[in-house]
Amino acid sequence: MTTTQPDEHPDGALVAQEQLLPFLLDPQSYPHRPKRVRLVQTHASFVFIAPPFVYKVKKAVNFGFLDFSTPAKRLHFCEREVALNRRLAPSTYLGVIPITKHGGHFAFGQEGPAVEYAVQMRQLPDGHFLDQLLKRNGIGPRDLNRIARFLKEFYEAQQPTGEIRDWGRIDHLRISTDENFRQTREFIGHTLSPAAAATLPFYTNRFYARHARLFASRLREGRILDCHGDLHLEHIHLTPGTLQIYDCIEFNDRFRYVDVANDAAFLAMDLDYHKRSDLARQFAIRMARALHDDGMLRLMDFYKCYRACVRGKVESLQSVAHAAPERQRQAGAERARRYFQLALRYAVAGSQPLVLVVMGGIASGKSNLAQALGAELGWEVFASDRLRKAAAGLPLYERSRVSARPQLYSRAMTSQVYQRLLEAATAQVEQGGSVILDATYSLRSQREKLAKQFGSRGVAWCFLEAHASKAAVKQRLRAREASSGEVSDARLEDFAPLTQRYQPPTELPRGHCFRISTTGPLEQSVAKALLGLARLQVDAIT
Repeated sequence: MTTTQPDEHPDGALVAQEQLLPFLLDPQSYPHRPKRVRLVQTHASFVFIAPPFVYKVKKAVNFGFLDFSTPAKRLHFCEREVALNRRLAPSTYLGVIPITKHGGHFAFGQEGPAVEYAVQMRQLPDGHFLDQLLKRNGIGPRDLNRIARFLKEFYEAQQPTGEIRDWGRIDHLRISTDENFRQTREFIGHTLSPAAAATLPFYTNRFYARHARLFASRLREGRILDCHGDLHLEHIHLTPGTLQIYDCIEFNDRFRYVDVANDAAFLAMDLDYHKRSDLARQFAIRMARALHDDGMLRLMDFYKCYRACVRGKVESLQSVAHAAPERQRQAGAERARRYFQLALRYAVAGSQPLVLVVMGGIASGKSNLAQALGAELGWEVFASDRLRKAAAGLPLYERSRVSARPQLYSRAMTSQVYQRLLEAATAQVEQGGSVILDATYSLRSQREKLAKQFGSRGVAWCFLEAHASKAAVKQRLRAREASSGEVSDARLEDFAPLTQRYQPPTELPRGHCFRISTTGPLEQSVAKALLGLARLQVDAIT
């Protein structure tokens, strides 16, 4: 249907979108008279499901990266949405329908001034969207191969212009990543933790600086194309006979003018988010092989981090959308927190499991640091003090009797505790998860055993040594005397003998160990630890 240019209502005021909602929610408003109409809201659109069609009205919003603030802009982007999405979902996008007003009544596509526009689509059969299939464990290697082949054909059909290729330059990439970080500042403390807010831009900027040659090679190889731009699970519809990928980015060309690794990383990230890292790895490998792209996997974690930040930002915007019900806003906030946490994991550990040991001498602050890092990253923490008392059947928060300590801290018990730490970490890694071990690891032999066990399996491992000033350590030990919530038995009288037995981890290679001062506030130590891990992660990429 031919659209008309936006006009103003006869009284001179543009029609407020809220006035349209009753019309769009009424089944009688639609020419085909559906039995019911269901509204789904995103941060940028009202989506009306009126079987067998779907009508999408863009919200009159301006987020900077997206501007639908005027009817003329909404018409333009409706038309762009139809044209661009017909590349990967040709039978789904039917056209743009004007919503007119005449005689005080709204109507679809009739005579009168156009006051709004709707993209009309065919409703895709429920139960076949990739997120739905994933919940039923209905995605396998063949499905990933189909998607990879489909995208390969799409990418190889593109003919990038010089303008498109330029969006692979680092100075152009920074426009999008810097914008992301700038626009998420308002969500710090709401959906984004202060530590993550500091670590994510550090990781991104260090990656640019350390891997400029890798980005330059992507330009030379022609990997920057006019892609989909929003390739996540909900946008892929898969049946035994059909595959359609819909809802690409139409509102900002630079979000589509991206590296194919960036485009594919969105789907891989979303699979990670839905706890199917096995499928995420399979898809990334299949995509790289299909495109004969050796560099894709080296960039995958970087772009997955970026994509998780994008989703965190979008869900954060949904969490403060005034038109959305409170339940939807809360759900959006929770999803945003999970996406930002996932982005942080990519920044400090990549996509593979990491065994992180937070070690240190008596009252070095290692346990508080380990617990705080576990909360930031969503990783399970196993503590030697807890395992030791549990093995002996002793209460956690009571200092053990003097008579029980020789056996509790015997060489045999210590060996048993450290073996259990290794077993717990191995179990987490085998399930595809990272883990934090909180223990002194004061002996070189203990550290070497862990490094050998995980290094021989190709599992990443790192020791983070917590240390504090002597004055801070003694103050903490004195404070334990009055504390009822302390698991450790160590007190001030143990300072000298335990310090004497502590062997600093000087034998560990630089890329597997670094020190963190815990003398200051805990949040400061957490931030330093995350930055240190992000530095190691970037520098490990070759």
